[in-house]
Amino acid sequence: MVTSYKIHELVEYIDWLYFFHAWRLGAQFGQISDIHGCDACRAQWLASFPEEDRTKAAEAMQLFKEANRMLNELDKDYEVKVMFELFDSNSDGDNLIVGDVVIPLLRQQVRKKDNEPYLCLSDFVRPLSSGIKDTVGVFASSVDPEMEKTYEDDPYKHILVQTLTDRLAEAAVEKMHEYVRKVAWGYAKEENLTIKDMLKVKYQGIRPAVGYPSIPDQSINFLLNDLIDMSKIGIKLTENGAMYPHASVSGIMISHPASSYFSIGKIGEDQLKDYARRRNMEESVMRKRSEERRVGKECR
Repeated sequence: MVTSYKIHELVEYIDWLYFFHAWRLGAQFGQISDIHGCDACRAQWLASFPEEDRTKAAEAMQLFKEANRMLNELDKDYEVKVMFELFDSNSDGDNLIVGDVVIPLLRQQVRKKDNEPYLCLSDFVRPLSSGIKDTVGVFASSVDPEMEKTYEDDPYKHILVQTLTDRLAEAAVEKMHEYVRKVAWGYAKEENLTIKDMLKVKYQGIRPAVGYPSIPDQSINFLLNDLIDMSKIGIKLTENGAMYPHASVSGIMISHPASSYFSIGKIGEDQLKDYARRRNMEESVMRKRSEERRVGKECR
């Protein structure tokens, strides 16, 4: 299923804390997004900060105002596209079998607590040995590539657009996932959450994205692309599996009530060899990619 959302349909689904984080403004300043827009409420919010923090708070207030003005401008010409499909699925060890595609996954290397297991996303999908099919969703979202190019002659506005397009791609996935849970998949038909609760991940299930901590290998995009053909919404993949437009998101949806997000961490030599075998790749290639992901994470 492919859907296009107008930008005004997505504004309430934007997680503004990540937007402000991109501008190096802490969560306390990002809370301006929760404040009523009247002058009195904003002045009261500004006055709530210690004097030494008010300059930053005023900066966040102005940035939020300009971001919303920009969203109104972009809404005239652009939309955000999102697609998803539900597949019969099973797990087989650390692999997911989604439709007719095998997706090798990695297992967590560091536990939060000593008594917890080392997790893999496949743990939350019914095993193949059960003889019973489970369901896994695959999704992708992307902005119009022309939207990323707007205001190229104005560095400030161009950066503002870029940080907003990232949030809009994520917001489209948030809205889509709500529809999937309640209607298309329907495993949470009675869900009645506020958007704020959704952004805090209080719904059942998870939607881990490629390139994020539980699916750090962006080349998994090639396997997802075999399933849903991301070109339908304008996404192109580089030779390493990175997506273009840059403001794009892809991943899987899992419904298990005990499913949770986690970070893989730095994998050991044994898991690297096993993963390379399951991906049908040379160990040297996989080792290089692992190192590039580690360096990239440190640089960010």
